[in-house]
Amino acid sequence: MTQKLFLDDQAQAMLVQQHQLDTTNAHLDNMLSSLNSLSQDQRSNDALLDSMLAHAQSIVDEQDIVFVVEEQDLVVFDQYLLDAPSDYQTTLQPLALLDTIDIDADWPTYLVQLENYATRHNLAFAQDPFRDLMTDSQRIALDKRIKDEFSIKAAACDKYDYMIAGTCGLIGGLVDVLFVGVPGKGALSKWADNQTDNAVQRFAKFNGWEGPGKAGKETASALGFLEKKFKINYDHGTTHDTGGAVKNMSLSNHHVKSLGHSPDLVGMFFSILDQFSNTAHFVDKGKLISINTDTFELSGSNVVAKVFAGFMNWLGHLFSDMAGSSGGRGKVDAGRGSGVPMPFYSLLQFINVGSFGQHRQTFSTIAVKVFESGYDLRHGLAMAIPVLITELLTRIMWVIKRRFYHEQDWRDCVPSVNNPELRRMLLIGHGTLCLVDTTDAALRSGGNIVAFMLRSNLVAWTRFGTLAIKEVKACYMAGSLDVEAVDAYLDAEYARLTGT
Repeated sequence: MTQKLFLDDQAQAMLVQQHQLDTTNAHLDNMLSSLNSLSQDQRSNDALLDSMLAHAQSIVDEQDIVFVVEEQDLVVFDQYLLDAPSDYQTTLQPLALLDTIDIDADWPTYLVQLENYATRHNLAFAQDPFRDLMTDSQRIALDKRIKDEFSIKAAACDKYDYMIAGTCGLIGGLVDVLFVGVPGKGALSKWADNQTDNAVQRFAKFNGWEGPGKAGKETASALGFLEKKFKINYDHGTTHDTGGAVKNMSLSNHHVKSLGHSPDLVGMFFSILDQFSNTAHFVDKGKLISINTDTFELSGSNVVAKVFAGFMNWLGHLFSDMAGSSGGRGKVDAGRGSGVPMPFYSLLQFINVGSFGQHRQTFSTIAVKVFESGYDLRHGLAMAIPVLITELLTRIMWVIKRRFYHEQDWRDCVPSVNNPELRRMLLIGHGTLCLVDTTDAALRSGGNIVAFMLRSNLVAWTRFGTLAIKEVKACYMAGSLDVEAVDAYLDAEYARLTGT
């Protein structure tokens, strides 16, 4: 607020200076006009005098008159001309003095002088004094630039844009149907499981793990090492561990019910809170449940160090769980194991509404059953691949079309989502992906809600939802100022001026 007032004072000072400059220019114009008028009168008088002298000379010549003037008579004649009375009166129109301001005064005094000057000359400061500093042509140019560069525009896609976007979405949908499928079955899902195992092993080595004792047990050994190194107090596995406070909790679903096991900001917050307060927070049938745990002592000599230790415990424990448990992965017939949920997936348990399936269960219960079937972070990584393919293909095709079909410069072909046509194409592309994904899930699920959700690509629907919100906002606010674009431009200009 103080900065804005200071800028307003500066703008008002510039307005007063502009008024002084305009007044000075007006005075100079008046002086120039007066000088031009005097010069013109003088030239007219000289011409008249020359004409009179020539006429007199012609009369004298015609009459053969010869003037003989003695030198003393000439002196007397000149004295007579100087002393002779005249009826000619000069008119003097002095210019008014300019109104000035003492520029050597301090800032508060200078502001007072500005106000007094404005009062004397009836100057009114508008709500936006900077706009008054611009000329009409400058204001028109500024309004045009704001409209062209900083206003939210509706998309103007042609038929080729829609065809390209739909094709890109169809390709992504086919990749989802053919290579993702249900958790742990599709080629991409198996690839994501292997990459997760490798990430767990690399993280364990970074923290001092020396490798497995037996070949083929690498992941189980790394998980066991991390479980011992990053212990936490909220790792309850069953309903019995919570004293019956959390119903129907087991080793296959305790990661989704425990908020501290969520790999997002919510999980980080509750993990650090639980480690500090010796509590554990769970979600069960739409309710947040908190229970007391054994005393847990965080490392560190001050609060900052303890918070950092809590964060590292949370992160390390997530790595120890994202590929299953060491006990489960160590068995001969071990499956994928129970990993950690996708970011913010645990919050779906708060939607305790509806009645689905044969047993008429609520949505929160269905979400837990879907997680128990392997719909975890590893499967989320697999589901993100067709979404990424759709995103990249759409952006690449937009760049190619804009460069070679519309013949735009390369600098105008940067695939920014702020471009309305690209934003619409991304919406169509991801919408097509979701349509293919939903159709496949509906046909293969046979009406089973759990099977339907297992085959549904939640990552694709999340991306489509964010794009849909942006498109609705753009359609509703078309023509209004794009604040984000203005902020980005101002940040870039500030960086350019400061050299940062």
